[in-house]
Amino acid sequence: MGLVLHPTRDVTEVVEIIERWAARNHKSLMVREEDHHRVPGSVEPVPEREVAARADALISIGGDGTMLGALRSAVRDPKPVLGVHLGRLGFLVEVEPPDLPNALGRLLSKDFTIESHACLACDVCGDDIVAFNDIALVRHPGSGFVTATLAVDGQQYGYYRCDALVVSTPTGSTAYSYAAGGPLISPAADAVVVTPSAPMAGISRSVVLSPGERIRLELEPNSAAVAVEMDGIVFRDAATEGAVDISYRRDAGLVVRFDPLRYQERNQLKMSLLDLPFLPEQLRELLPEEARRRTHRDLPPPC
Repeated sequence: MGLVLHPTRDVTEVVEIIERWAARNHKSLMVREEDHHRVPGSVEPVPEREVAARADALISIGGDGTMLGALRSAVRDPKPVLGVHLGRLGFLVEVEPPDLPNALGRLLSKDFTIESHACLACDVCGDDIVAFNDIALVRHPGSGFVTATLAVDGQQYGYYRCDALVVSTPTGSTAYSYAAGGPLISPAADAVVVTPSAPMAGISRSVVLSPGERIRLELEPNSAAVAVEMDGIVFRDAATEGAVDISYRRDAGLVVRFDPLRYQERNQLKMSLLDLPFLPEQLRELLPEEARRRTHRDLPPPC
């Protein structure tokens, strides 16, 4: 088992649960060398690139960002990824820490289903990257606008002038693209969504494309310097020229699911909460005491 840890949160309790389970079931654990000081000595430190390559499965301990990192690490040879929730909202992770012992037992007995995820395979000015949620061209504050042209299968569609330009998978349609006004796409669908944030001119609505179409976004000479974000992580900063070529890759990530229906119902609740104009603590006060305890981890903490 390969452990993928949230970069800053305390993962001690969860890792100890996994370590005890691994010892009882004669399973070995690995973690990247940079995180070895955060786990017990029985967990083997290995180079980062070897964690996914050598593991039979990955356990992501954190939120959606950690889960996306685990999926990206295994994109060349996809391995099942079990997500343990230590984040805030979490649309990808399913297992809460109290449920982990049962989840690990079901993982060992192969009592689970696999949810397949697509990714965006991107060529950013000659560098190859993948994104399971989205890739975004984002303006630097005070530096003007992102001005870029859109071409699909070599045919020019038009141009954008906006604060940010977001290309997302169906999974990523609930993230940055949704915040920018893009549509929600069923995770069962195959599609790519291109959404401008705060458009000032040019294409001003989301464009939904088929998975077989190749997308090219090219900065215009009058564009402001932009940052290129991959799943929310800055990949390239202050780019002033160049192009991003994007294609859709099916079955690039494998997510472990124990109760798909309950997982979908929970995510529907989370999506509905995003549109309510209340602070998290105000929402909790509207619920009965038992429901407040049950939903405590599903609501984001107050600022």
